[in-house]
Amino acid sequence: MTPAEILRFALRGLAANKLRSALTTLGILIGVASVIVLVAVGNGSSEAVKKSIQRLGADALTVTPSTTGSGRGGLFGRGAAQQQPSGPRTQAHDLTVADAAALGSSGQAPSVRSASPVVTSQSVTASYAGTSATIGQFVGTTPTYFPAANKTLASGSLFSATDAKAVVLGSTTASDLFGAVSPIGKKIDVGGIRFTVVGVLKATGSSSSSFSDPDSIAVAPLAAVQQSLTGYGGLDQIIVQATGSDAVDAAQAEITALLAQRHGAATSGTADFTVSSQASVQSAVSDSTRTFTVLLGAVAAISLLVGGIGITNIMLVTVTERTREIGIRKAIGAPRGAILAQFVVEATVLSLIGGLLGVAVGVGGTLFRIAGVQPVLVPSSIALALAVSVAIGLFFGGFPAGRAARLRPIEALRHE
Repeated sequence: MTPAEILRFALRGLAANKLRSALTTLGILIGVASVIVLVAVGNGSSEAVKKSIQRLGADALTVTPSTTGSGRGGLFGRGAAQQQPSGPRTQAHDLTVADAAALGSSGQAPSVRSASPVVTSQSVTASYAGTSATIGQFVGTTPTYFPAANKTLASGSLFSATDAKAVVLGSTTASDLFGAVSPIGKKIDVGGIRFTVVGVLKATGSSSSSFSDPDSIAVAPLAAVQQSLTGYGGLDQIIVQATGSDAVDAAQAEITALLAQRHGAATSGTADFTVSSQASVQSAVSDSTRTFTVLLGAVAAISLLVGGIGITNIMLVTVTERTREIGIRKAIGAPRGAILAQFVVEATVLSLIGGLLGVAVGVGGTLFRIAGVQPVLVPSSIALALAVSVAIGLFFGGFPAGRAARLRPIEALRHE
């Protein structure tokens, strides 16, 4: 028999049981679509985190208190309850404004352009003329924070070192409080303190992670935020700007040496602070999200395996139902290879059709946001999922096809 005749017989056999063939195809479709969509979701999450990290700037470094030292969660601010880890605190020091001043002015850190002390309060309620809005992050800092954190103005101006009650709003915060009205010069009440809005930051865009809105922010002078919201304890962070992106490594070494000297870490051997650059953070996040993406793909691949088992089951039923047909064809001279090829082709066609439909559904699914994440399509996942679906047809269709080819004509003709 020619390949064309084998294909025609295979298609005729599939058409004889349309519903059964459709349901088998659906299993492969779901598996292929799941692989494509979940890998795209993992990749989208990775890209979103990378963009969030890159917003701080290539020449920026972040100094935070170590959780093994003073136990303060510098990345999370004071708005949420912080758990103090057990362990000795005798050698732990908070980050202070004096530390930031030393980093920004000391000759021991020539690769540092500026160092901005930062305190943060989460989920702060602000009000204006009877309208209230929740600000995701209320940041207290100095004017050098804006270039270091890559914050640029859309309107108005930044506050100066002499401003006591000025505030710069993120685009989301400005919209929530003032709508389409310009907020410049207007006053908002936060924590019992009245701040004057002097500027609005440019929108940085959604983080695509659904965890936070980077534009739901307000930035005010450090002393005012400490007075109204956070108190006068240690800092949550020090944002350091290096003299250039090529000086980040040198700046990191200088910061570590200077703070170790100031905090006595050189003698105790235990640092109570952490210095991280955007490159190191991004590398760690990339490793984590890559593992996360592989895990998602592996979970989705299980449904492909289930679809393959479904093909085996259906083809075994098909062989049983068509035993007399197989016997007649073998009795009139059909070779074993033709019988084997027919059933392998049937299983492969089911997998291929399901794979192609799964690719279409999967690609379409990546056009929509899923759990707040915009999936980013990975072309290799399409080729891999489609190739696996075809391989599943060949592998799981092989056993039923071999069983059909091994039937003896006389036994097949006796089958009822």
